[in-house]
Amino acid sequence: MKSDPPRVRALRRQLTATFYRKNKATFFVTAGAMLLLGGALLAVAWILQQIIDIASGDSVAPLVRMCWLCLGVLVSVTTIYVVQCYTYPAFLRRAMKQYKEYAFTELTKKSISTFSDENTSRYISALTNDAVCIETNYLAKIFTLLTKSVSFVGGLVMMLLYSPLLTGFALLLSLVPLAVSVLCGNRLARMETEVSRQNESFVAMTKDLLSGFSVVKSFKAEAEVVARFCRRNEELEETKGRRRRMEEVITMLGTGAGIVAQLGVFLFGAYLAVTKQGVTPGVVIVFLPLMSFVVDPIGSVPPILANRRAAVALIDKLADAVGKNVRESGEQMDPVLRDGITIDHLTYGYHESAPVLNDVSVRFEAGKSYAIVGTSGSGKSTLVNLLMGSSNDYQGSIRFDQRELRSIATESLYGLVSVVQQNVFIFDDTIRNNITMFRHFDEKLVQQATEKAGLTPLLAERGEDYICGEGGSGLSGGERQRISIARCLLRQTPVLLIDEATAALDAATAYSVSAAILAIEGLTRIVVTHRLEEPLLRKYDEILVLKNGEICERGSFDALMARREQFYSLFNVANG
Repeated sequence: MKSDPPRVRALRRQLTATFYRKNKATFFVTAGAMLLLGGALLAVAWILQQIIDIASGDSVAPLVRMCWLCLGVLVSVTTIYVVQCYTYPAFLRRAMKQYKEYAFTELTKKSISTFSDENTSRYISALTNDAVCIETNYLAKIFTLLTKSVSFVGGLVMMLLYSPLLTGFALLLSLVPLAVSVLCGNRLARMETEVSRQNESFVAMTKDLLSGFSVVKSFKAEAEVVARFCRRNEELEETKGRRRRMEEVITMLGTGAGIVAQLGVFLFGAYLAVTKQGVTPGVVIVFLPLMSFVVDPIGSVPPILANRRAAVALIDKLADAVGKNVRESGEQMDPVLRDGITIDHLTYGYHESAPVLNDVSVRFEAGKSYAIVGTSGSGKSTLVNLLMGSSNDYQGSIRFDQRELRSIATESLYGLVSVVQQNVFIFDDTIRNNITMFRHFDEKLVQQATEKAGLTPLLAERGEDYICGEGGSGLSGGERQRISIARCLLRQTPVLLIDEATAALDAATAYSVSAAILAIEGLTRIVVTHRLEEPLLRKYDEILVLKNGEICERGSFDALMARREQFYSLFNVANG
C-alpha cells in the first residue's frame, strides 16, 4: 500500500487539531457537563431503588428526605442543561469555522498551474456536504459517546454491585452488537466516501449546466440537459440510499441485539429470583433503568462508531486533495526585475505529440514594451500563460533575472508579474473591492489606477459601492475588463502581461487604455493583441510575430513593414 506524502499526513493532523484550537476550554466544559449529566442519570436510577426499598417500609420520614434529594438532582440536571445549551453550540461553531478556514487557507497555497488542473467541485463538496457530515457524525458524536460511556460504565458498576452473575450474563449477550460495529463500520466508511465522490460529480455537473444556460436555451437542448441532470441525480440518490440502508442495518442489528440482551437478562434474573440464588424481585426491577444504560450504548454506539470512521475518511480525503500538488519550497525574489526575462529554446504542448510552442528563444528587457501578434492558434496566449507559471512541463528555460521560473517560489512570482486576460472574473461584490481585491490601498493609488483603466465614467455613474453581481452580471464586458486592468495597475508589479485585454472595449476606449499602459515608466509590458493600430504599434520597443508556435519575425513597426512578410500581411488584413 502506497504511503501518503508527509505533507498530507501533516494536514490530516492539522485539520483535526483545528477543531480544538482556542476551543479547548469550551470543549472541556461541554464534556464535563455531559459527564455530570450521565452521573445524574445514574443517581436517578439509584434513587429509584431507594424509593422501592422505602415503599416496603412503614415510615414517611425517609420518603421526605428522598423528595428533597430528588429536588436537588432536578436543579443539578437543569443547571447542567443550561451550561450545555451554551457551550455545545459554541464548540461546534468555532470548530467548524476553524476547520473550513484552515482548509481554504491551505487551498490558496496551490499555484495557478496545479489548481487549474484540478476539479474545483471536490473542494466545494468538501467544504459543504462533507463538512456537514463531519460536524454531525464526528464532532457532535464525541459528546454522545462521552455520555453513553459514563452511563455504560456507571450502570455496569451498579449492576455488578447488585448481582455479578446477572451482570456477566448481560455482558455475554452484548458481544453481538460490538461484532456488528467491527464488521460493518469499515464498509460504511467506504460507502460514505463514495457518496462524497458522487456529490463532487453532481456539483460539477450542476455548475457546468448552469454556466452553459444560454447555450442550452439557444440550441433548444432543455430536454437533453434535464435528462442528464435526472440521470446523475438518480445515481447520487441511489448511492446515498445504499449508504442509508447500511446505516439502518447496523442500527437494526445493534438495537435488536440490545433488545435480546435486555429480555435475556430479565428472564435470567427472574430465574435467579425464583430459584433463590441471591437475586430478589426488587433487584430485577432496579435492573430496568440500569439495563437501559448498558443496552442503549450497545444498540447505538456501533452505528455512531461506524459514522465516525466514515467522517474521518472525509477528513483524510480533504487532506489528500489539499496537500497534493503544492510546491514545498522555492527561491524568494524581490519584486524587482533588474535585468529582464530570457526564454531559451522553449518548447511546450498540451499533448506531447503536438507542441504549441516550438524552440522559442527571446529576451524581454526590463522596462521595455513588447507586442506579440499572430493568427489564432499561433501560441500567443500559451506563451503568456507559461510566463505566469501555468505549467512546469516545458522544455528549455524561462529565466527572470537569471533565475529559472521552475525554481521561483510562487508567491515571489506573483509579486513580480500581473496578468490581464481576456476572460475576466468579477466577484459578487462592490466595484472597489473588485479593484482592490479586498485589500487596503492608498486612495491616490486607487484613483490613478482607475483613471488609467478608463473606469472614471463608470464610478461617476454608479459609485464605487455598486454591487457587480454574480460573475459581474451587472456590468458590461468592457466594464469588467477595465476593472481587471485597474487591479493589475494597482498592484504595481514590475512586469505586466496583457492577453487581449482590450478585446471587449470599443476602439476609442481600447486605444486610451493601451496608451495609458504604454506610458507608464519603468514597467515591463508584454502585450498579446489583435488590434494592429499603427499609432499604438509604434510605441512598442519590439513586435514579435508568432506563426505555428515559432517566432517568424521580430523588430520595430517600421522594420517589419519594410520587410513585407507575415506582419505586413497581418497589418493590411486588419486595416484593409
